[in-house]
Amino acid sequence: MNKKHATLFKTLLALFALNSITLYLYFSSSHHHHDNRRDTTAEGFPAIIPHRGPHLSKPWPIIPSYLPWSLTSNVPSKSCEAYFGNGFTKSADVLLAKAAVRSGSSWFRCHYSWTLRSSICEGGKIRMDPGKIKMSRGGEKLEDVIGRTEDEEMPEFEDGAFEVEAEGRGSRSKIKKLVGEEFLNEFLPVGNVMKHTMRELVRSIVVVGETDFTCQEWVEEPTLLITRFEYANLFHTVTDWYSAYVSSRVTGLPNRPHLVFVDGHCETQLEETWKASFSSLRYAKNFSGPVCFRHAVLSPLGYETALFKGLSEDIDCQGASAHDLWQSPDDKKTARLSEFGEMIRDAFGFPVNRHHSDKTVSGHYNILFVRREDYLAHPRHRGKVESRLSNEQEVFDSLQKWASDHQECKVNLVNGLFAHMSMKEQVRAIQDASVIIGAHGAGLTHIVSATPNTVILEIISSFFRRPHFQLIAQWKGLEYHAINLDGSYANPGVVIDRLNKIMRSLRNSRKETVKPFRLVIDFGIVHLLVDGKFLGLIGHL
Repeated sequence: MNKKHATLFKTLLALFALNSITLYLYFSSSHHHHDNRRDTTAEGFPAIIPHRGPHLSKPWPIIPSYLPWSLTSNVPSKSCEAYFGNGFTKSADVLLAKAAVRSGSSWFRCHYSWTLRSSICEGGKIRMDPGKIKMSRGGEKLEDVIGRTEDEEMPEFEDGAFEVEAEGRGSRSKIKKLVGEEFLNEFLPVGNVMKHTMRELVRSIVVVGETDFTCQEWVEEPTLLITRFEYANLFHTVTDWYSAYVSSRVTGLPNRPHLVFVDGHCETQLEETWKASFSSLRYAKNFSGPVCFRHAVLSPLGYETALFKGLSEDIDCQGASAHDLWQSPDDKKTARLSEFGEMIRDAFGFPVNRHHSDKTVSGHYNILFVRREDYLAHPRHRGKVESRLSNEQEVFDSLQKWASDHQECKVNLVNGLFAHMSMKEQVRAIQDASVIIGAHGAGLTHIVSATPNTVILEIISSFFRRPHFQLIAQWKGLEYHAINLDGSYANPGVVIDRLNKIMRSLRNSRKETVKPFRLVIDFGIVHLLVDGKFLGLIGHL
């Protein structure tokens, strides 16, 4: 082997060593939570954790922003973790799990959050009778149910719509409710929700004996029971997605759960993300008869998440990296929304590693313009969206000309026609954007899936000044800018001037963060130098 080939071989070995160390650091930081998870093995929780059924659950993804979901009761009230993570620290066992292990009967408990004033409830061996839930079938094509009223789609529960089995219970003729009004008021308060479907579901649960507990079908895998309200609106659906994710983590589910929609809404485009993020999806009325769940989790309403409560409460939290919070915990900072956004991106097969931060390709910057379009959203919708930016097309055309004439760097303006894009395409566009711009509207809620170095520019009509997206950007730690209009007309020149400033800032920050590195081999030892400075030893050849 000549000297040139020997040097090349050593360099390749050094690069391999560097890559191995990088992978080790990444996976060790991503996996550190496994030592802190609840024991969900059959040995640790026998007869409660379900058997593996024919429809296996999807595993949780490995994501860099994951932090352990604490099961302790010392989470400070009103802290960021209490709002966005596991603040469900007060638990009440209605039917004891230990007794269920011994007798093979049902168990039921609720976990209450003082901060959010809501509960995540869960139980084992729970029976649902769809015949005692009054609502439309659900899951139909939108075109088939035009004109159907919202009341027809929302569930009304008869007593016995849900049942649990208790040891020693007698005949069904003596019906006993699982919980009374005092329990409901303490753990499932109505609050500002006009129709609290989760409270009504729990109120309908009755206790029966072994001979009366019969099922036509068993669902063996952990299952979330979810009721949606504004199911065709992206912002409200994201609150439902987040509630489902938090419920899964708080209850320590070992894999992504299956879903059952306990509502009668028709099918929407947003179901694509539900199906990608969780293991499977069914509608309650699609079951042919009584069905029993080995482990059911009742997900709180989206209205009870921090994402919605932040519109009326002061939630003083700043987004931070999980790595920083792991090293220095801070009650005023959170990485939970970043964790959630990475989970959605991973569900669609997109990269979530922390090194996927440079989104420029050959010097190109993607600027995503999120558009508002006319489309039929639900059976009562006219198909026309409310204008938030009266001259949106003029602004877009001006930005197109600006992008094509841009001299300092190459800019690719992406036409974000989300109403006519699949959910996967929408998430891809968000992930690849360096700057996301758009008028105030539900489509901007996608910024929950944006990467850490994304810049948000919101154009806000004087008629729609609400803090939805400023708050999400704040809670994710994203750079946020707003152009507040006097009315609904935006001067294209003002928009372009603001974008020019953002682009200069992006280019400057990229020059500062991208530093040259090189490997130096000295007597078989590989040294790493970044920006000409010695950072350490990589290893031996």
